[in-house]
Amino acid sequence: MKENDQVTIETPRRQPTLDEVAERAGVSRSAASRVINNAPHVSRAKREAVRRAVDDLGYVPNATARALATQQAGSVVLAISGDDPAMFADPFFAEVVVGVNSVLEETELELMLSLATSSRGQARLEQLLRTRQADGVMLMSLHGDDPLAAIADSASVPVVFGGRPLNFEPRYYVDADNRGGARLATEHLVQAGRRKIASITGRLDEGAGMARLQGYQDALAVAGLGSGLTEDGEFSEDGGNAAMTRLLDRAPDLDAVFIASDQMAIGALRVLARAGRSVPGDVAIVGFNDISSARHTDPPLTTVNQPIHALGREMARMLLALMAGDHPTPLILPTQLVIRSSV
Repeated sequence: MKENDQVTIETPRRQPTLDEVAERAGVSRSAASRVINNAPHVSRAKREAVRRAVDDLGYVPNATARALATQQAGSVVLAISGDDPAMFADPFFAEVVVGVNSVLEETELELMLSLATSSRGQARLEQLLRTRQADGVMLMSLHGDDPLAAIADSASVPVVFGGRPLNFEPRYYVDADNRGGARLATEHLVQAGRRKIASITGRLDEGAGMARLQGYQDALAVAGLGSGLTEDGEFSEDGGNAAMTRLLDRAPDLDAVFIASDQMAIGALRVLARAGRSVPGDVAIVGFNDISSARHTDPPLTTVNQPIHALGREMARMLLALMAGDHPTPLILPTQLVIRSSV
């Protein structure tokens, strides 16, 4: 080699990073990772954008990181804060499950159902989420300072709430317009000429129960009818039966009742029939939920329709979006009055 000859040493080209791929594609890092690892639940547009960015940058996934990223449980959990196995036979929750499943059946994810009120049930759910034996969780029917809220807050997987809890507003939730629906129901009773309007409430340590009570009270206040007369029916048929009995004892002259669920209304109708009170002649009744049996009560029940199937469906869609790295906004589903023969 001559003295003036120069030796050129090529510096190895730096490999592009996953963050650079995500930035080029205009998606989140987690969404880019899911595309690269062929994970489900990513939109076609994002998938195509990430693949273009990979080609443009010449990105090559790290084999170890790829192996870790593809470790998925293949399941999601629907956890309900309740200790009664009959809860899953409730038409409301049954319809929610149908809605959730209608979305998940288009994926390879399995749905696990959990009743998580006892300390044992809560510990099992916490362990399941902490060890990522599920890829996401949907929570429903939280009561007051429910421990499930803290479990969800510490979870290492995406969490979607079905309904807003009473004491805080989570980042991701799907709910119905409970307060607006209850106001519509009570306004309908006022417009029908009723003046002694009572209410059978759901559990007031739940967001839905409190919101429906507030809607009832809103309508009474506007009509100048005071704060009303209430009894707690615990969102069950037996609870509605007992609450209606107590209301008749307290106010024999009542002429209408807004009842915060159709299940409770079914129990209340039985009490009124036994007491010889005609519906709607003596007492007008409006329920809430519009479950299928509301059409077949005697008389058919005027009620507030909330889209229960859509509630489950949108919860599942929101969870899949979170799992794909998106950040969906909370969703409030509309309610509407369905007029039948009980008013």
